[in-house]
Amino acid sequence: MQLRDALDDYKRHEGHDTRFPGERRSTTGLFSGFDGRLVHVDPDGSLRDFGYPLTGRNGIDRCRLGLRVGADRSGDSSGEVYWFDASDTVSQTYHEATALVVTERETPVGTVTQYDLTVGDAHVTHIDADIERESESESEREYDDAEFVAYVGLAPNAQDTRIGQLRHGDAVEVYHTDEHDFVGSATGFSDLTGQVPARFDELLDAAAVDLPRPVSEDRYEEDRLSGDVVASMPVESGRATLVTLLTDENATPRDAALGRLDELTSTHVDADALRRAAEAETVAVPEDAPHADAVATDVRVLQLLSAATGLRIAGPDFDPYYAHSGGYGYTWFRDDAEISLFVDEASEYLGLDLDAWTERSARAYLTTQEADGTWPHRVWPHDGSLAPGWANGRLEAGDGVDYQADQTGSVVTFLASVLGEADGDLREEVVAALDVALDGLDDTLADDGRPIACQNAWEDMNGRFSHTAATFLEAYAAVAAADLDEETTAHAKAQADRVYDALDDLWVEERGIYALRECEEADEEEGLAAGDLDERADSAALALAAAHREYARVGDVDDARLDRLVSHVEAVVDDLWHDPAESDVKGLVRYEGDGWRQRGQGHEKIWTVSTAWGAHAAASMTALLREEGDSRAEFFAARTDDLLSLVLPDGPLCMDTGYLPEQLFDDGTPDSATPLGWPHALRLATVALADELDITVGAKTPALADD
Repeated sequence: MQLRDALDDYKRHEGHDTRFPGERRSTTGLFSGFDGRLVHVDPDGSLRDFGYPLTGRNGIDRCRLGLRVGADRSGDSSGEVYWFDASDTVSQTYHEATALVVTERETPVGTVTQYDLTVGDAHVTHIDADIERESESESEREYDDAEFVAYVGLAPNAQDTRIGQLRHGDAVEVYHTDEHDFVGSATGFSDLTGQVPARFDELLDAAAVDLPRPVSEDRYEEDRLSGDVVASMPVESGRATLVTLLTDENATPRDAALGRLDELTSTHVDADALRRAAEAETVAVPEDAPHADAVATDVRVLQLLSAATGLRIAGPDFDPYYAHSGGYGYTWFRDDAEISLFVDEASEYLGLDLDAWTERSARAYLTTQEADGTWPHRVWPHDGSLAPGWANGRLEAGDGVDYQADQTGSVVTFLASVLGEADGDLREEVVAALDVALDGLDDTLADDGRPIACQNAWEDMNGRFSHTAATFLEAYAAVAAADLDEETTAHAKAQADRVYDALDDLWVEERGIYALRECEEADEEEGLAAGDLDERADSAALALAAAHREYARVGDVDDARLDRLVSHVEAVVDDLWHDPAESDVKGLVRYEGDGWRQRGQGHEKIWTVSTAWGAHAAASMTALLREEGDSRAEFFAARTDDLLSLVLPDGPLCMDTGYLPEQLFDDGTPDSATPLGWPHALRLATVALADELDITVGAKTPALADD
């Protein structure tokens, strides 16, 4: 997304009730793309690349597709263009469990079905056009006067200036430095022009500008010195195919790129070919898997968000200029490691063939570990290099408060949990990584048995958090239970015991919950002094349930702690429950007093992560209590049903696309990163755990509001 596009969006949405101006949203439409490149297909047919963090290549920034009938093939492209964004979209779905996007629309000249599939570093858009004719005889002839028109704005190396174009017959090459992007057509080009994007006077004007412009000013710099291409492609037998290919000149020479483009435009030329290609890339989900539709969607989303390294972006980056957030197109080790653990656990139970994902994730964490055993704030997933961030305190001189200790805790839990699946060199490397990672955990564990003051999971405050303590408890317990030498496991067990005991310091008797945090310094806004407990309910503190279940493998969860956990999970879910009257949405807010991205709503927004976390915590409590023969387990089994139903397909927090957005407004409008990987992994893990516990989910209407 270029600044021009952000300013254009700002003009269109300034003052909107639920849209933040200057963002590029993915709350509508579907994504295609495995192996790195990630292309968004809007219901209006337009395309946009979101895969820069996954590949290091930027690709398409703006796009508009249409159909021209009555074109003059002499080179003068006469005839009106019927842009798809002005037509009615009938439906947009995936082909079965694949990442092939199928969009059907009615245009003034007939029905058009658009097929979109990202194949490695290429994206294929194919249309089948059923063009209406005035007589039966005319309907049987070749569509020799119809053209598929594509306006494609490419931004190689994320630049929109100092760009050049090269013409190679039926291909266009758009380049800046090392990124060279290609545009090709299965039926060639009947007309091809360049076009500069919005000019200074247009940027300064109060009105947004519609592109492409209908008439070129015939300037040499417009045709050859821009990334915007307007291509007209003949429709033959009702079909036309557009291909874009993103390359790195250092890795893919021009001749090789043109050869690949030629291969794509000659083989991916009909819907059947695209279906076969899509099915070959799809992870098989057993038909008898519980909630197989949700499982297939979760696996597809996590695959979409993954780079070839195995590292994932948190979600499609809707705010690359940090206008209203700190960006989402990076790998955070907290949610990435939890996703990896959830995938590994669910894969084994559900019969998914995802062992390669687990190994790839483990290797990625090994290469990104810092010398002190910890992991940094966030990295670029395409190569694991340090990404921009604000929580790299252990890489800077200072007291280290701007460090998110829970991220290291989450990676340690994953590596320790999958150690038994590793062999050979990988096992040796994981053992070595865990050894130094324990030093990193020990160094950030205070003398009182709780993690030092640091940043929280939500990245909006400092302190000593219940959630951070939960990740340390789980990490130490996982190491204690792993197949490691006796000295290492004994040390990890002793540290887990210390954290277990120290959690009592965070208990709020009056509310029956574990506090959000102990304040390291005064918080005037909350009226808290240094050393005070912030007694607000926090959905991140629901992590204590799974952490204690892991601890129970190596230690004793006594009756008093079990009582507190029961009270904590029940009370946090109840206190964060929100059921607005404006719509059908309902679920858990992030934490009490969360004011982020309210856009004038005046109330905390519902988060899918928090709701899915509540479901997973309830299922974890069910398992923990059943292991103790405690009848209270069945209350949490019902609570699992209540909360998981909200994020399953047909639930009010799950979109028609199957995606889980990060947040929703009270009126039901989705907001922020969509789809977000973390809730999809939580849903996947909870579906598997609920089925393992024989919890029937979706059999009744969620009844939390009636409790």
